Amino acid sequence: MKLFGTNGVRGIANAYMTPQMVMDVVRSLGTFMGNKGTVAIGRDTRISGDMLKSAAIAGALSSGLTVIDVGVGPTPSIQYYVRDHADAGIVITASHNPREYNGIKLIAGDGTEMSRDDEGAIENIYFSREFKPAAWQYTGDLRHDINANEHYIKGIINAIDADVIRQKKFKVVTDTGCGAGSLTLPFLLRRLGCEVITINAQTDGTFPSRNPEPTPDALADLANLVIKEGAQMGVAHDGDADRAVFFDENGKFIDEEVLLAMMTKYVLQQKKGVVVTPVSSSQRMLDVTKEAGVDLIWTAVGSINVARKMMEVGAVFGGEGNGGLIFPEHQYCRDGAMSCAKLLEIMADGKKLSEMAKSVPAYFNSKTKVECHDPKSIMEKVKAEVTTGRMKVDTTDGVKIWYEDGWILIRPSGTEPIIRIFAEFRTKERAAELMNDGVQLVEKYA
Repeated sequence: MKLFGTNGVRGIANAYMTPQMVMDVVRSLGTFMGNKGTVAIGRDTRISGDMLKSAAIAGALSSGLTVIDVGVGPTPSIQYYVRDHADAGIVITASHNPREYNGIKLIAGDGTEMSRDDEGAIENIYFSREFKPAAWQYTGDLRHDINANEHYIKGIINAIDADVIRQKKFKVVTDTGCGAGSLTLPFLLRRLGCEVITINAQTDGTFPSRNPEPTPDALADLANLVIKEGAQMGVAHDGDADRAVFFDENGKFIDEEVLLAMMTKYVLQQKKGVVVTPVSSSQRMLDVTKEAGVDLIWTAVGSINVARKMMEVGAVFGGEGNGGLIFPEHQYCRDGAMSCAKLLEIMADGKKLSEMAKSVPAYFNSKTKVECHDPKSIMEKVKAEVTTGRMKVDTTDGVKIWYEDGWILIRPSGTEPIIRIFAEFRTKERAAELMNDGVQLVEKYA
């Protein structure tokens, strides 16, 4: 059986994600930690957050752990706090999932997401039900710290050239979606000397204006306000603010794959080194790193895989093509507010976002999914077929078939009985053709 998905455990609050389930996951963590140590626990703004955070605190205390309740904050804020003040962390969040969802994410003592191996060990304890509760006299202590977000904001300011940003007095429009980023991003930007215009900056776990996923069609108000106010940037967060998406000075949405590539290009102009990204990322990443003369390492999909590989090889930058950028000089995790601050640092050199977006190669994408009853068996047959031919194939995560100017990626979902097919090419028509080739290949064995 499987408990952890790509990013923790998620489901409908009080249906799948019950207090009992959260408590048992944390009791498993406590058993794994040997019933000792300090754990920091925080949450995003979802209305089920207090219920599940309380369960997490109970599970940790019953395991003999010392608990620091850091309240509501972005996932990267809690990770930054864990790195400096705790042995492990727990975030009650469902990130970009709809309102009714919630989840739990476990953080290692270095502030990164818990490794797959450690998740597996905790998962085994969870399913075996072999919890080791502390004796009554060794149950844990509960403390509170309301300064986690302030600690995080200071950390970002110290990791960038804040003075050069302040001199420009940028005008920025933010849409934090009533999520955890409402408590950090507007305040960070003001301290960077920006004039900040906010949308949905009140914390409200019902997410009354839009769902936590910051899709372009849900951010029309943000785009319009950028134009109306003559702002240099529009920025929006997902529910737990580990990701950020951006609009340029013309109110045009910057594709997340373009964002990843243009940030990579800038970082490599400042310092040369290895870059890490998942196999689902755009070919733009290959073009940009080749141009800079550095190595690009592809990993399995998931920010935890990217971050761990970055630490292993000493990468200068990494990230995913979903707005999740990782800056090792700050911390090894996706960080939406840090991404925003770093973009402002680039803009302080006189670069407009629209110009930066045009500085990376253009590609077109097509994607779809095929429902199937046995994705694992189908993937094995697809892999066997493509690896016996002359095609260049990467099997890091699913099957990625490389062509001269594009690729197809076929990989099973980690949570649903479907296989996803992604294709990218220099032309829209060829991308669609490649995607259809991928569909035919999957359906051949479905």
